[in-house]
Amino acid sequence: MLAPVLRAPSGPSGPAARTARVLSSPWSRLSVLLALLAAAAAAVVVYEPQHLLSSGWPLRVAGPAAVALYAAGYGVCAAAFVPRPVLNLAAGALFGSQAGLVAALGGTVLGAGIAFTLGRVLGRDALRPLLRGRLIHAADGQLSRHGFRSMLAVRLFPGVPFAAANYCAAVSRMGYAPFLLATGLGSIPNTAAYVVAGSRAGSPDSPVFLVALGFIVASGAVAAVVAWRRRHRLASG
Repeated sequence: MLAPVLRAPSGPSGPAARTARVLSSPWSRLSVLLALLAAAAAAVVVYEPQHLLSSGWPLRVAGPAAVALYAAGYGVCAAAFVPRPVLNLAAGALFGSQAGLVAALGGTVLGAGIAFTLGRVLGRDALRPLLRGRLIHAADGQLSRHGFRSMLAVRLFPGVPFAAANYCAAVSRMGYAPFLLATGLGSIPNTAAYVVAGSRAGSPDSPVFLVALGFIVASGAVAAVVAWRRRHRLASG
């Protein structure tokens, strides 16, 4: 009598299991990330959510609740590539300098966290093997070894676009805590300048507005110089 043939139990083969296996592929997750980013960019172009926020949405909410809701909307919009200067100016115009700064900084950290999470979960495994070249290698090493210090410098001198910094940090070995803390602290000066300018936009000849505008122009010039010098140092190192 022939002994029964023993077979190793096979894994689940239903639609849900096949979908899970496909999504577990790094390149599949990267494709999902790219699709999400493309959809977000298209939504920004079509619906222009920055105008919705700058018009005072939500119209029936006031006080701390309005500030919190604005920060939440700001975070989603910032993660979807809406320019932060526009959102910062709107925060100042809607809430004034103090509450506007709270809303803008909260939204900045939230938007950075959303982008960092998406990049870390969906894109990191596929992109890390592609980190070749001296400049890319040096930037990855800097963020991985000196994450807080490097991200603080990036936020203080905003020569690197907000979204690019978020996704570069996500692909590196930088942790959540230093990334979010450096983002919050480093974004204060530039964000405050835009918020103050937005709060005083009705009186463009006031000293406060002129000081805020001067800071914005000066920080942009310094950022350009720092970015050029850093790129030159990385290329020669």
